[in-house]
Amino acid sequence: MSMASTPRENLPAPRAAARRRGRLARNLWKSRYMYAFVLPGLLYFLLYRYVPLLGSILAFKEYSPFQGILDSPWVGLANFRRIFENAEVVQVLVNTLVLSFLQILFAFPVPIVLAVMLNEVRSDAFKKLIQSIVYLPHFLSWVVVIGIVTVFLRSEGLVNLLLERLFGISSIPFLQLPALFKPLLVLEVIWKESGWGTIVFLAALAGVHPELYEAAVVDGAGRLRRIWHITLPAIRSTVVILLILRLGTVLDNGFEQVFLMLNPYVMNVGNVLDTYVYYKGILQSDFSFATAVGLFKSLVGLVLVVAANRLAKRFGEEGIY
Repeated sequence: MSMASTPRENLPAPRAAARRRGRLARNLWKSRYMYAFVLPGLLYFLLYRYVPLLGSILAFKEYSPFQGILDSPWVGLANFRRIFENAEVVQVLVNTLVLSFLQILFAFPVPIVLAVMLNEVRSDAFKKLIQSIVYLPHFLSWVVVIGIVTVFLRSEGLVNLLLERLFGISSIPFLQLPALFKPLLVLEVIWKESGWGTIVFLAALAGVHPELYEAAVVDGAGRLRRIWHITLPAIRSTVVILLILRLGTVLDNGFEQVFLMLNPYVMNVGNVLDTYVYYKGILQSDFSFATAVGLFKSLVGLVLVVAANRLAKRFGEEGIY
């Protein structure tokens, strides 16, 4: 039998490997423009997401800037034990979990409701107007958002001015009340980010064929029935995927928003893991402990994502992998 007719699986290993490399090179060259388009994103994740993971070794050392990362003494899991032995860290962890629970409970469903409502609007012009209005705050930085909230709610702000002139109520320190700190954060997230989530769910609803709604109308289904049996099932998979991803950041409340809203009056209820790592790692130079807290956050997020994904698959959803 000639070499040309030799089956591919019977080729010698070096020659088979050479053929695979040649085929890979041809495919890369054929799709070179597509890979060039993807390259900046890959470099971003490589440089800012994966390379910094090498610094996680600080969590297992007692880091000293004078000794460097490699020469600092190894302490094993001592920094992780401090997370559970320190009463301050436990309080910070509780604050983080409560705030995340409130955001999932109240902020997460808002884009779903808005998307369902906009899907029922028949006027394209009105729908686009509402979409633009709710999506606009997404482009504002948290500095601007917190500045707006401060202008309205400070002691001499617009809200207190209206309360005093219309109802004779004396000035209320909204920003200094611990009971209002978490509700204000949730309301800010709803106002700023609901528009982004709405667009995601509307994109999922764009794949629903109009004939389904027409058939439901012929069968006598009302508006609520159409929403329950057609609209909501159409976005169920998207809801599950976004919820799984949200659970992965359950210990990540967003540093910038919380940091800008903190003040000495609400520190006990507002200090979360993100700000705590900043105070311990940057201001107090406890880099090893701050790294351990950050690594602990990542591990908890990973466990929650894996568990939620398996639970979603058990109930018949595709999950994220």
